[in-house]
Order: sequence, then C-alpha cells, then structure tokens
Amino acid sequence: MPDDLGNSEFPEWIEPMAATLTQERFIGADWTFERKFDGIRVIAFKQGDAVRLYSRTRKEKDLPGIAAAIASLPVVDVILDGEVTWDGRTAYHVFDIVWIDGCDATSQPLAERRRLLATLPLAPPLHLVRELDDAAPWDRACREGWEGVIAKRRDSPYEHKRSKYWLKMKCELAQNFVVGGFTDAQGSRIGLGALLVGYFDGDDFVFAGKVGTGFDTKLLTELRARFDAMEIAKAPFTRGKGLPRVRAHWVRPEIVVHVAFIEWTVHMKLRHSRLLGVRTDVAPRDVRGPTADA
Repeated sequence: MPDDLGNSEFPEWIEPMAATLTQERFIGADWTFERKFDGIRVIAFKQGDAVRLYSRTRKEKDLPGIAAAIASLPVVDVILDGEVTWDGRTAYHVFDIVWIDGCDATSQPLAERRRLLATLPLAPPLHLVRELDDAAPWDRACREGWEGVIAKRRDSPYEHKRSKYWLKMKCELAQNFVVGGFTDAQGSRIGLGALLVGYFDGDDFVFAGKVGTGFDTKLLTELRARFDAMEIAKAPFTRGKGLPRVRAHWVRPEIVVHVAFIEWTVHMKLRHSRLLGVRTDVAPRDVRGPTADA
C-alpha cells in the first residue's frame, strides 16, 4: 500500500464523484474507458463486521446479499463505489475504492486506486469493472445495448463532485429533422447559433428543439447564405412549445438534417443534440416524429 495514503477517521459519508456528460468521442493514453451500467449508484461502507450501503443521495439501501459479500472481504474497513444492477440477479459492479484499512485513497491517481481495488477478492454478487480496450468503446456500447461508456483520466484523484476527469459518453439516437428556423450567432461564432428543427405529424409541423453543435465554419457560412434566401416572416411550426422569442429567424421548411441526440425529454424535445449532416436525399414531408431508432 502506498506510503502517502491519507490516514484519518473513518467517514460516515463521502460525496460520490460524478461524471460530466460529453458529446466528444476520443481515445488517448491518458484516458481509460469502462462500461456505463444502467442501475443505481451505491457507495458501500464496511467497518469491522458492519456494512452500510447508500445511494448517491445518501439513502440507505437494503441489499443483504451484497452486504454479506462485502462483510466477508479480508479488510478491516473499506469504502467501495459502484453500480447495482438487476438482470435476473442482483450484482454490484465495483469501479473504485475510496478507503482501505484506515487509509483515505481519494488523493491517489485512478491507476493506483484500481491497483488497490484489484487486490480485493471480489466474488459474485461483487464484480470488478474492467477496463475496455476497444478502439472505439462507445461503438461497442451501442452495439451491445449498453447505456454508454465512462472515460476516466488515469491520473485523476477521486473528487467529491461532478468532475471533468470522468466523462460520460452515452449511446446516441439519430433521426432526420426539418429546419424551420435558426438563431443568431453569439460571441465569436459566425453564421448562426442553432438550428430550430421539427418533424411533420399529419398537417402539423412540430417543433422538436435546437441543434447547436456539429458545425464547422464552412457549413455555418453555407447554411446562413441558404437560409437568408428562404427566410419568412412567421414561424412555420404549428405545434410545440419552447420556441425562442428573441434573435430567431424563420425559414421555409425545406432543408432536412440528420441529427444525433441522447434522448427525447418528457416534453418531446431533443436532449444534447448535434448535427451529423445535411440530407439531400430525403423529402421534408417524409420526416416524421420519433422513429423506432429514436
């Protein structure tokens, strides 16, 4: 065990580290990737024979099988971080260690915390979360039906907050939409700010939200020139809430774009959308609402 592990009193609670959602896709020697499990975050505290299990909001969880497995670990005290899933059987997927045998491990880099975690003989229902070695782990996640992946900096400490050392890459949905307007560019951006997009539902043109990322300077300039030639006075959308009231321009609904996004919100708007490209092979009137893939 490293000599520089912090020694202090066993904590009653620790604020769990949280990942920041990103739309970027990258790999690098400084980063490692794990599967993102779709379950409940659980922080496990073992002190002697006593085990406490808490959700990320500090609600105590009653999971006897997991508690018993943690109690049997050959350590005096330990704090583990992971995700509990139910897929025919209960499993605790452990991805980090915060404390071990009287020592605070949070200041140690992730690579060292993983080494410490690997020394524990985890047995079902406890499972060690393994590193992914795929060239494009986010593609594997979507292919295998996972929620996504987590990218983590190998040198990162365990921070008790939402951190950019951990990044969530969720599987995306993709669908065509029709542009019905755009917002003005702000700051140093040129051309336009965001596309205002929708789809047809019968005779209605339904507003689905904004798309503000995925552009390069050339595309921003080209789209703005096209839009200036097809601008109209009133919004073409006939249904949908949340249309911007200022710095918005309206265009004839004639341009189809392909958009990636994480999910539909409860108000049927796009969440975390990004432009994938402009479609010239799809008729605007053929663009409908949420599809089987979205």
